Amino acid sequence: MFESAEIGHVVDKETYEAEVPALREALLEAQFELHQQGRFPVIVLINGIEGAGKGETVKLLNEWMDPRLIEVRTFDQQTDEELARPPAWRYWRMLPAKGRMGIFFGNWYSQMLQGRVHGEFKDPRLDQAINGAERLEKMLCDEGALIFKFWFHLSKKQMKARLKSLKDDPLHSWRISPLDWQQSQTYDKFVKYGERVLRRTSRDYAPWHVIEGVDACYRSLAVGRILLEGLRQALDRPKTKAEKVNVAPLPALDDQITLIDSLDMRLRLDKADYEEQLITEQARFAGLLRDKRMRRHALVAVFEGNDAAGKGGAIRRVAAALDPRQYSIVPIAAPTEEERAHPYMWRFWRHIPARGKFTMFDRSWYGRVLVERVEGFCSRADWLRAYGEINDFEEQLADAGVVVVKFWLAIDKQTQLERFQEREEIPFKRFKITEDDWRNRDKWDAYRSAVCDMVDRTSTEISPWTLVEANDKRWARVKVLRTLNEALEAAFERSARQGRKKN
Repeated sequence: MFESAEIGHVVDKETYEAEVPALREALLEAQFELHQQGRFPVIVLINGIEGAGKGETVKLLNEWMDPRLIEVRTFDQQTDEELARPPAWRYWRMLPAKGRMGIFFGNWYSQMLQGRVHGEFKDPRLDQAINGAERLEKMLCDEGALIFKFWFHLSKKQMKARLKSLKDDPLHSWRISPLDWQQSQTYDKFVKYGERVLRRTSRDYAPWHVIEGVDACYRSLAVGRILLEGLRQALDRPKTKAEKVNVAPLPALDDQITLIDSLDMRLRLDKADYEEQLITEQARFAGLLRDKRMRRHALVAVFEGNDAAGKGGAIRRVAAALDPRQYSIVPIAAPTEEERAHPYMWRFWRHIPARGKFTMFDRSWYGRVLVERVEGFCSRADWLRAYGEINDFEEQLADAGVVVVKFWLAIDKQTQLERFQEREEIPFKRFKITEDDWRNRDKWDAYRSAVCDMVDRTSTEISPWTLVEANDKRWARVKVLRTLNEALEAAFERSARQGRKKN
């Protein structure tokens, strides 16, 4: 895979200086058109051999183009903040907005290669990381991102010659970093695993570009031309409808009975039982959040449900058990301009809690397969694709020790009507009822169908849905707390079993 980048590509200085002005002008025009259109972000991944010109090339791009529209991100050793969260969190929060370019050093490929080369993990985990990179890039490209992946290459002979030349030059020997010497010792392994990664992850939507790095003129022109060609193709491409997504249909039910229909909406608690059970479960929950075993986990609770089903009341009863410093509540409404400028999952990734912390989402990423599906705010391809993206997202959280508990608070149509009317009649509840609530009620059947599909496609072993009978608010609040307690206790027990196996 690297043979063509070891044959000594050279561009003479005269040719280079003749071609750069036109290339630079064209890149600037494309960059400003990218910014003006604001249709998609550009992500440039910089990888390869140390000393092959990665830093010099990025520095040159900042000179050729407008650096105000370029965000250069370097991912070195993980910070404590990053170590306390899933690995992908550090990348998601740094993604550029539409109309901007992000250049990533030390990206997900650097992390997986360094880990494998230095024996931090073996092939199965490398394969897992490769699969994760493919899923991430496919998701970003499906959301419209344009990804360039560059591998800057030197042969082993070229690398050794560079190191010797710098070492013997008193004025430039400082340019040799410890990483240069380290990679000179592990070159063969690095190239071996690099070839494996490139072979597995070069796709039509995000291909790899291998650049020979020994000659700066050749290297610079090659990168500039690739960027220009890719940008122009994307900018000149007309905006088309989303392509069809092939998803196996859910079978039609002959009796039309769904999981929601199987709920017993008559379940109730009288006031005395409610107060006793509520206090018991709140005390139990407070103890679990303070338990030292929580240091290995974070907790995410997702609250979805019919309008007026009591999500806010349930959240308040959960919060009442805790010190406010232990949790955060993230209300999800229509996306802001900043959120619309990023991939859909970006707005949720940045709120994922660190280990030992607890976040409640009042509505969530499931909006794409619920309100956006029913109201037509996204294409059919978008919401069909979202089921798999959501399952992958929640699997990444679970792998990092995040306990995800998902609630659907269900009420029947008559109960919703009564609560709507009550909200209109009671002054301090009027803020809870809007025109949108009444419009959504008119689409009851469409929302019901979307909910059933959501549960069928995203209730998994690692992140199951809990359907809460919410006609009686007391019953619902206690069930929510009890479910959270059971989920945490189960997670603590799984961690203990895994610890015993390691020992």
